[in-house]
Amino acid sequence: MKNVVVTGGSGKAGRAVIRDLLQNGYEVLNVDLLPPKEDLCPSLEVDLTDLGQTFEVLTGADAVVHLGAIPAPGRRPEGETFRNNTVSTHNVFSAAVSLGLERVVWASSETTLGLPFDREKPFYAPIDEEHPLYPESSYALSKVLSEEMARQLNRTGGIPFVGLRFSNIMEPHDYARFPGFWDDPMLRKWNLWGYVDARDVAQSCRVGLEADVTGAEAFIIAAADTVMNRPNAELMAEVFPGVPLKDGTGNFDTLLSIDKARDLLGYAPDHSWRNHL
Repeated sequence: MKNVVVTGGSGKAGRAVIRDLLQNGYEVLNVDLLPPKEDLCPSLEVDLTDLGQTFEVLTGADAVVHLGAIPAPGRRPEGETFRNNTVSTHNVFSAAVSLGLERVVWASSETTLGLPFDREKPFYAPIDEEHPLYPESSYALSKVLSEEMARQLNRTGGIPFVGLRFSNIMEPHDYARFPGFWDDPMLRKWNLWGYVDARDVAQSCRVGLEADVTGAEAFIIAAADTVMNRPNAELMAEVFPGVPLKDGTGNFDTLLSIDKARDLLGYAPDHSWRNHL
């Protein structure tokens, strides 16, 4: 499985993913509407909402890492975000099945879990993949529906679909902002003080391509710790009183559980802000 198309490869996550795949011997094609900031691999400008273009760029690939989407709520009108993300993802998934690709790895989102936890509070922490889904935006809803698309098309075509619910993606220069979060826990409560380094996003995509998995699975992908320098028990008691914190959770352990990704994919985050500040 050495010939991989990365959609959205010009973005923050995409650049890291392409760099990692190239370093590990993959041949990569970047597919994006935006030109790449770095000339890492061949690139094509492609509109993934066009099924014909999607089929054309996936023809001959072994696998696809689908990151291409409007990347967050609030960037575009709600209807446009929903239409773009659901149509483009369905096109990628259906083309991958029709063309007989070996695997689809794709970007779901932590937002499926109920972020920003204003209307629905977490049932427990750390949140894991068994937690109910509470999409609060058209972006989050597009990701929930895409997870269902993956299950349906896995039943149709039999190829594995690995959905990665990325936390808030950071690059090393972003860590200088973290001390600004520490005095007010409300500033980052919206995702239980989570984050993930772009280099660990790249690792998760690679192990998603390589792991011995079947079916259509979703995995939370976060750093091993929180953005905070205060213990989890204090944060939860202040911001989410009454929400149980699971026994054995360390003071600074992530509250977006990565146990499933560790166990089934072999994901092992290497990067923490604590090594930079």
